[in-house]
Parts: sequence; structure tokens; C-alpha cells
Amino acid sequence: MATHRSTCFFSGNVQGVGFRYTAMNIAQSYDVVGYVRNVSDGRVELVIEGSEADCQGLVSEVKQHMGDFISDVQITESLATGEFSRFSIRH
Repeated sequence: MATHRSTCFFSGNVQGVGFRYTAMNIAQSYDVVGYVRNVSDGRVELVIEGSEADCQGLVSEVKQHMGDFISDVQITESLATGEFSRFSIRH
């Protein structure tokens, strides 16, 4: 059962560059659930639940792969809610 939750907002040129699909592909390598979606203000929101190590690993790998498009990342850590059953792209 997931115990950790990370809510991340990525700013920069992060929409229209395959960010959500990259995050989805990377998430498949980790034992996480949650979602990634575009936000109307131009940011991308990533919400994941899993172990702290898996959450940190996923965020780190997304930053590595998409770093050229990211100007800022805001991350909030909290306890998992258990509301997700899989990882998905939300529209």
C-alpha cells in the first residue's frame, strides 16, 4: 500500500512537448499510482502515490528527461490518500 504522496507542479515550456506521455512512460518503471495533467495556467501537475523512494525516483527521472523544458518545480509531500488504483493521464 502506498504511504507517500508527491504533488508536483512543473513550470516552463511544459505543455505541447510530450511531457505527460514521458511522465506516463517513466511512471511504468515505478510502483506508483496517480496522474499527470496539463493545468490551464500552462503548468503540468503530477500527483503520485507510492513509497517515498519510488516517488522521488519518478520525479527525479522526469526532471532529468524533461529538464530542457522545465524552469521551476514546486513539490508538496504528504501522506498517501489511497484514492488511485493506477497511474493515468488526465485531460
